[in-house]
Amino acid sequence: MKVTVTGGRGFIGSHFVESALEKGWRVYDIDKMGYASHRSLPWDKDKNYTLTHGNISNIRHLPTCDIVVNFAAESHVDNSITNCAPFIESNVIGVHNLLELVRTKPKYKRPLFFHISTDEVYGDIAEGSFKENDKLNPSNPYSATKACSEMLINSYHRTYGLEYAISRSGNNYGSRQYEEKLVAKSISCLREGSKIPLHGDGSYVRDWTYVKDNVDGIMSIIEKGIINDCFNIAANNHFTNKEVVQAIVKKFNKTDAEIQYVEDRWGQDIRYSVDTSKITNATGWRPKHVGELNLDFIDEEI
Repeated sequence: MKVTVTGGRGFIGSHFVESALEKGWRVYDIDKMGYASHRSLPWDKDKNYTLTHGNISNIRHLPTCDIVVNFAAESHVDNSITNCAPFIESNVIGVHNLLELVRTKPKYKRPLFFHISTDEVYGDIAEGSFKENDKLNPSNPYSATKACSEMLINSYHRTYGLEYAISRSGNNYGSRQYEEKLVAKSISCLREGSKIPLHGDGSYVRDWTYVKDNVDGIMSIIEKGIINDCFNIAANNHFTNKEVVQAIVKKFNKTDAEIQYVEDRWGQDIRYSVDTSKITNATGWRPKHVGELNLDFIDEEI
């Protein structure tokens, strides 16, 4: 299998690259090496790995491959509220450019376009869980750009016959995550001896999915050869932000005194939840880390 990965130096992308290399796949990684990209990773000298510095919004070439997996994205909601322009450039214009690069290849050489999306495209839900055919109702600029990219992909499938797959995952956590995200930021604050900022009263509920479980779900779709479809991937670990921070504080043998409540942000969603029965029925995938957060990675070398 030859795979082109965009954003393979980032959080989820790097775990996918690691998994692909373990399977013996040939990996071409395109990454703009932004602020959240890792400069050094253990497989940098692997004979099956090639890194190219490039921005998906203006690259002009894709390697010959079987599949393009697009992880490259601006993803921090707070940043999108402050300035949405970089999100439009990466998450909309960048995806459009990738689609054009795939479309203009001879049909027999077109790779599958696998797009990594988010459960945030649905917006929030007070009770129950969203299914893949529910309407998209994004609440903030970040999720709006991700929903827009999905619409582009669907239009390229219907208009040009481009083959695709989309995954929508819950809130990922694990090693190599940039510290702007809640779990990584909490760990960083505790290590530095500073307070952990928590928006509002911390009651907002997210579905916390261990990154390796997400990657396993993505891999299951690829290896089953499923095309032109969309799947939710999540662990059904519904915890409030406060509960997550408290679990991390406990891991460090600290108390809630380490938490500092700060002003709530705009566009805050109350609760996220997605139904994952579709991917389980289609591929047999199930998350391995359920019922509690898997914080063992904190003790590992990142």
